[in-house]
This record gives sequence, structure tokens and C-alpha cells, in this order.
Amino acid sequence: MLSSLLARNQYSSRIPSFREAFSLLAGRPLRWVPQLLGFLVVIWYFGPIIRGGPPDDYIYELPLPIQHPHLPPLYKPPTASANDWKLRSHQVREAFVHSYKGYRDHAFPADELAPMSGKIHNNFNGWGVTIYDALDTMWIMGLTEYFEEAVKVIGEASYTTKPKQYVPFFETIIRHLGGLLSAYALSKDPILLQQADRMGEMLLPAFNSESGLPAYAISTRTNATRGGWTGNTLWAEALSNQLEYKYLAHITGKPEYFEKAERCMQLMYEANVTDGIFPTQWNTKTGAPSNNKFSVGAFADSAHEYLLKQWLMTSRSETKIKDLYLNASKSIIEHLLYITPNREMLYVTDADMLKPSPPKPNASPESPRTTTQGATSTPSSVPSGTFEHLSCFLPGLLALGVQTLDLPESEKEIHSWAAEGLAYSCWLTYADMKTGLGPDVMSMKMYPKNEDGLWLPRVEKWKQQGRSGRPPGLREPGAASEKAGRDYTIYNRSYLLRPEALESFYIMWRTTGNPVWRERGWTIFQAIEKYAKTEIGYASIVDVDKSSTKAPVKDEMPSYFLAETLKYLYLLFTDEEIIPLDRWVFNTEAHPIPIFEWTETEKKLFNIS
Repeated sequence: MLSSLLARNQYSSRIPSFREAFSLLAGRPLRWVPQLLGFLVVIWYFGPIIRGGPPDDYIYELPLPIQHPHLPPLYKPPTASANDWKLRSHQVREAFVHSYKGYRDHAFPADELAPMSGKIHNNFNGWGVTIYDALDTMWIMGLTEYFEEAVKVIGEASYTTKPKQYVPFFETIIRHLGGLLSAYALSKDPILLQQADRMGEMLLPAFNSESGLPAYAISTRTNATRGGWTGNTLWAEALSNQLEYKYLAHITGKPEYFEKAERCMQLMYEANVTDGIFPTQWNTKTGAPSNNKFSVGAFADSAHEYLLKQWLMTSRSETKIKDLYLNASKSIIEHLLYITPNREMLYVTDADMLKPSPPKPNASPESPRTTTQGATSTPSSVPSGTFEHLSCFLPGLLALGVQTLDLPESEKEIHSWAAEGLAYSCWLTYADMKTGLGPDVMSMKMYPKNEDGLWLPRVEKWKQQGRSGRPPGLREPGAASEKAGRDYTIYNRSYLLRPEALESFYIMWRTTGNPVWRERGWTIFQAIEKYAKTEIGYASIVDVDKSSTKAPVKDEMPSYFLAETLKYLYLLFTDEEIIPLDRWVFNTEAHPIPIFEWTETEKKLFNIS
């Protein structure tokens, strides 16, 4: 008995051979067959994840493209697989749901959510700006329940201000009205058109100044207006309503919408401005320039956008606007683009434009510069060296111009280089930081003589010397720490969840096909997830160059994070072109508006020549 037990224990402790194991299993089919089938099911379900992609039912299937899907031109083999990008776009969609759910649970229908405390911010009109800004993103991402709920709330809105309340005209146009118009264009829901018409009409008295330039703010209760802190109309305020009001005129047939917006354009056509160097401030009463600052930053950024995009939106029919864009972009490249001394970072700054000295008697300059009234002059500039994150929209705008304008080959080359170099510098300001998120404002290192840092003369010299290597400003230095030397100092260390760099990355990818812009966008999204995500939303970062694992945050989640930042990331990671750039233009809050043609009836009604 003892010997048999010992023998059994000795056999059970020995590892059986493969032949012995197979014989044992084969002799008991009812035991091993279910186990084998279970193993095969596990491999089938989790295999895509092991290979780098998710199971099919995990990924939200994209809605059909608004017009037609097509890959960008010169499409190159991607660095990540199609499943990788599908998963990444889904993660952005989840980030949107996380943000909007937090807002919906804690702040709805106030303007914005405080993502740390869960409190509300009514920092705009108290009309629920997050709802309007997020509306078309919901539609694009297929979040129909959120969309339908939001439309019901919007349908009950009155847009009448409280006693003594004034609402900012510019912000209300680009966020609220732009959001309504875009969501209507996508969904064709009549409630959205009805409310867009109502809001557009109630805001229209803002144009009732002596010049026709809009006031800073308006009371929709009394039609009274008031100016902003500058006492003037900013150029961005004057020229960032035309997309919205011209499209509203098109879909309602109301000429007053077109007339009020076009009056601002008429002032630009008639202005005594040299070569599209439009200043940042304008006298609201007279409609004349009131300073000599030339910029693509906060006071002027969206005005530059709307020059090109107005022309595109109306099917390239308004050629005067195209000419304004061509002149302005040429002057930007000549006067505002500089490179730094060491890393050769290409950046755009603002400048005080100095009036030229009177021409000498019998002078005959070889290439006189012209004003819109026919005078000849060549202005000089004094740059500030400030580089704003807001200005990172510019490479995307230049790239869009390269694709849509019939530029001479030499100009197309310059615009393309400027777009690429500026977009890389915007990326570098992210890559340099310890959090991987870009600061809001930088002060760039300049040459002892300002003119030595101008980008265009250096490019021309490089051409004359035989075009060896890449052009100046496009040589892509690697990331650098503050100690190693970055060629700039950080003036504002915050990351305010801004979209401008990502907007340009998206347009750069769509127009060039280079997947490196997608990868850079993915790196930024990972940094947002790591440092900005809270339990109920996403928060702005106080200091992007802190070495701690969790950077300090501000208790704010701007509505544009849902309107722009997450939308551009989602579109950047989606192979299908859901919003084709040849059928839509994005307003300055990333609300897509369809391209259309004026009918003969509209041309007569609106007096369009």
C-alpha cells in the first residue's frame, strides 16, 4: 500500500511529456474541447488589441462624410496603422464626452464649467456658450442624444439681455451665431435656423455707429451699445462677422445682414492703408485707422482668416476680398516673419509700422509700394519680438491659401515654406516644455539689428547662393531645455487649452499629406490627457514648464476647448475627410460653414456686383 502511494506521488510530481499529455487529453474529449473553443474565442476577441487595434464593437463607427471622403493629396504611408488612428479618434471622442458630461452634470446650462470645483462660470452672456460651441462637434462625432437635448434648450432661448447687461458682439457672433449656423448647415434642423435668424437680428444694431463698424457690446433689450476698453473697434471685431452674416443672408434672403457686414468691407477697400498693412485699431466713429500696429495676434488674427475665407465661402466670387488677402499676406511675410539667431526658429511677431519719409525730388524707386488710394511709399517696421500662441493659426491659413489660390510658382513656394516653418516653430514650443504643452506668449531672441533677423531677405540670399540644404527657418532644430538655450523666454507660462497649433497641424496634414503633423497632434493630445484632465473635465495649465508629474491647473474649461481643440484633434486622427476643405470653411471658432454661390436673385437683392 505504502509503496503504491509513493509510486503514484512520484508520477504525479513529474512533468508529463507532450505525447503523454496529448494521450490524456485525447482520451477525455468532453473535457478539453470546451477549453480549446474558449481559448480560440479569447484569441479572436482580444487579438486586435494585441496587434494594436481595438475590437470592432469598441470603436464608434464614423458618420458618413458630409460630402465625399478622400485622402489628402500626396498621401504618404502613415506612421501608425489605420486601427491606431481609429482608436485615437475614439479617444478624442471620449475626451469630448468626458468634458461635456462634466459640464452637463455640474454647470448646464450656464456658460462654462469650472473643472476643479464643479462650479459654474457665466463669463459671457449667461446664454450657455458651451452648448452652442459644442453643438456641431456633437453632430460630427455622432453624439445624437446630446445634440437633440441641446437643440431643445436652444429652441427655448430668447436672447434678451437683462437690464443693464451688455453682451460682447464679437464673441457672440463667432461662438453662438457661428455655432447655430454650422449646426443648421450640418443637420438642417429648422429650430437652429429660426434661432440663428433671431439672434442675428437682435445683434444687428451693434453696426449702428456713424461709420458702420460694430460696437464692442450691445444690449439686445434696448439696442444700446458701448465701446471696449480701447475706445476703438479692433480689426478682428470689424472683420470677424462676415462669414456668419453673409451665410445668414444667403439662407434667410434678408439683405440687411449682407449690407451691414459688407459695409465693414467697404471701409477696408477705401482705407488709406499701404499694401494690406491693416492696423489693429480703428476709430468707430470715422472708420479710419487709429494706430500703426501691424499684427496677426489677438487684435487682428481672425480678420486675416476672414479675408481668405469670405472669398472661398462665396465660391471665389468676391475678388476684391481676395486682393486684400494677397496684399496682407505679402506684407506679413515681408514685415512680420523673423528667425532667431541660434536655432533659426521662424516666428511671426507684431510691429509698429513707421511712416516713410517723403520721397526725394525726382526720385524713381524701382518697385514703389502702393496704397489703396494710389499713393506710393515703403514703410519700415519696429518688431516687438512677441510670439503668441494665438498666432499659430497663421501656418494653417497660409497652407489653405497655397491650395486654393492661383499663386505664381515663386509666391506659392514662399507661402508654403512660411507655413511649414511657422507650424514647426509652433510645435517646437510644445516639444521644448516639460509638460509637452505650449506656453501662451513668448519673447523671441532677436538679432542686435532687427533687419538682420528678417526671414525673407535670408531666403532670397539662400536662393542666390545655390539653395544648399533646406531654406532658413525650415531646418528643424530639436527640442531644447531652458538651460540649453531655446532662443526665447516664456512671457506667459499658461496653456489655456488653445486650438491654434492643432488647427494648423490639421490643415497642414490635409493639404500636404505629411503624417508627421498627425503624430505631433497625437503627442499633444497625450500631454493634455496627462496634465489637464480632471475628474469632471479638462483644466487650463498654469505653468507648462514645471517638472512635477502633475502641473498646477486653473479652474476653467473654455468653451472653445470643445468647439475647436477637440474637434481639430478628432478630424486630424480621422482618415476620412468628414468636412472637406473644398466644400466648407471653418469660422474662427472652428464652426464649419458650407461654401455656396450667390444666385442671380441674391446678387440683385444684395447689390452684389
